[in-house]
Amino acid sequence: MKIIVPMAGRGSRLRPHTLTVPKPLIPIAGKPIVHRLVEDIAGVLNQQIEEIAFIIHKDFGKQVEKDLVSIAEKLGAKGTICYQNEALGTAHAIMCAKESMSGPIVVAYADTLFRAEFTLDTSADSVIWVKQVEDPSAFGVVQLNKHNQIVDFVEKPKEFISDLAIIGIYYFKSGETLRKELQFLLDNNVVKGGEYQLTDALENMKQKGLKFVPGKVDEWMDCGNKNVTVETNTRMLKFLHQDGEKLISKVLVSENSTIIEPCFIGDNVVLKNTTIGPNVSLGTGCKVENSTIKNSLVQNLTVIKNANLDNAMIGSHVSFDGNFTSISIGDYSVLE
Repeated sequence: MKIIVPMAGRGSRLRPHTLTVPKPLIPIAGKPIVHRLVEDIAGVLNQQIEEIAFIIHKDFGKQVEKDLVSIAEKLGAKGTICYQNEALGTAHAIMCAKESMSGPIVVAYADTLFRAEFTLDTSADSVIWVKQVEDPSAFGVVQLNKHNQIVDFVEKPKEFISDLAIIGIYYFKSGETLRKELQFLLDNNVVKGGEYQLTDALENMKQKGLKFVPGKVDEWMDCGNKNVTVETNTRMLKFLHQDGEKLISKVLVSENSTIIEPCFIGDNVVLKNTTIGPNVSLGTGCKVENSTIKNSLVQNLTVIKNANLDNAMIGSHVSFDGNFTSISIGDYSVLE
């Protein structure tokens, strides 16, 4: 089994965080989004992962590439870096990893997380992972027949036809078949809105009689912007806490401070006269003094003093004093 992970560009909805760190590498509960994603896929598949191909922009840099390869190696897989240097759509992005598209593959977009327990239907030509939603008009959805097979894909339906939203994770029994259909789109310039779309390839495959079935997930968590990313961090902390995972480092200095679980506390964090939690992630090397923080996500090596934070997202190497009178804030920063 191979996993193809299109990661697109740095994105604008999560600025300023994505100016220095690509969105899929932003940590959720102490682990990068893309790391959690491929771990969870491997868990659901319950199969050995042979290779993980990450599709990135060349400006991500060599350190990011090393980090991604390391994520693959931690799962016992080969890590491959592929480049998409022009945003030409989902089908074009996936084809940037065409050399890795052989045998059974999973395609997974790297800005979403999920929780699921289902057995992969390997008899199907493709499994499209979906989540039941309250407002299907905001999503691409699948329509099923009485045999639980997918008979139609509809983008943001104005009238109700299905409440099963496509979450952006797909299994294909044959990577070669998908590659052939994507190549057809590129060769024949089949575009919508100036981009090559995966859904066009899926429709062509369905018209040829290939069997598509849904894989229903229990939870679907987005990481598209600041508010939903903080919410995803909160939900993930609760899941991990329920699973009994140890989230608080033993390498912690705590003086006159309280931690209200669930929280993730990284190594070498220092807390003084502070209350942390619930639902807070503090990355490695953070120092917090005279503060109260809840429902927030803080990355690494950040210093926070005299703060009362709720629903906050703070990057790495930040110095924040709630009693500020003199400030130095760069582009895209927000104080509310």
